[in-house]
Amino acid sequence: MVDEAHTANRPTPESRRQQILDAACDCVRQAGFHGASMAEIAKAAGLSVGQIYRYFENKEAMIAAIVAQDLAEMREKFAEMESRPGTLLDAITEQLPEAVDKCFDPGRAALVMEVLAEAARNPKVATIVRAADEQERAFATTMMARSRKPEWSDAEFEARCEVVGMLFDGMMMRAVNHPDTDREALARVLDGAIRQLLG
Repeated sequence: MVDEAHTANRPTPESRRQQILDAACDCVRQAGFHGASMAEIAKAAGLSVGQIYRYFENKEAMIAAIVAQDLAEMREKFAEMESRPGTLLDAITEQLPEAVDKCFDPGRAALVMEVLAEAARNPKVATIVRAADEQERAFATTMMARSRKPEWSDAEFEARCEVVGMLFDGMMMRAVNHPDTDREALARVLDGAIRQLLG
């Protein structure tokens, strides 16, 4: 019975990976990509460095896992919007207050800025980030194609989708530069901008 209880309380590989990723995110937010050593990540996770390396070869592998989580979350959100009644554009704009709050979350914004800064100088991280962006654009373009006007060329439609992406990416920079922005007002103006771009 004791052995069974001990086994039941043992962390699963998935929960251990998540424990490490959560610690890595905290360390990167606080000290930056280079400042967050594997030793510090291990300490924050309450594990040894050897245990960390059983799950992740290096910090780039951790970034790949964090990015993969974000993509999975985005895929679920897109699927949820597509399943809602009404127009797709209404479904998108209904999500704006939640999306604005997410972009203005200081911890998330700090982590994204750190990863992007590292991607600008580290080819391995750049490859991870660009591959994720390509997938994200594919999800968004497929979804937004339902609102596409027939007179839009492929280039114009892709540019309109790109501008929508720029609005959301830019919000995370504004979260660092101007964290006290009136989010309700911002969501209202974004609603009009997105309807203008895609409606």
